[in-house]
Amino acid sequence: MYLGKVIGTIWATKKYDAVVGYKMQFVQPLNGSLEKTGDPIIALDTIGAGPGEIIYYITASEAVIPLDVDMAPVDASIVGIVDSIHVEKK
Repeated sequence: MYLGKVIGTIWATKKYDAVVGYKMQFVQPLNGSLEKTGDPIIALDTIGAGPGEIIYYITASEAVIPLDVDMAPVDASIVGIVDSIHVEKK
C-alpha cells in the first residue's frame, strides 16, 4: 500500500462497464512525511475519498481486488482514508 493525496477528480461520460459507478481520482503519491514522491497517478476510488484527503492506495493486479468484478482495466485503487500519521523520529 502507498500513501497519497487526492488532488482532483476525473469525470467521464463513458467508461469501461466494469468501472461504472466508481469515481476516478488524481492522486499525488506521498512519503511518510507527506512530501510529494513522483508524478500524480489516476486511481479508482472504492471508498468515497474527496479532494484534499490523505489516502492509501494499492497498485498493479491487486488494484482489482476491492472491485465487485473479477477483471477490470485498473492500475490503482484507493482503499482507505488516513485519519492520522505518527512517524517515530530517530
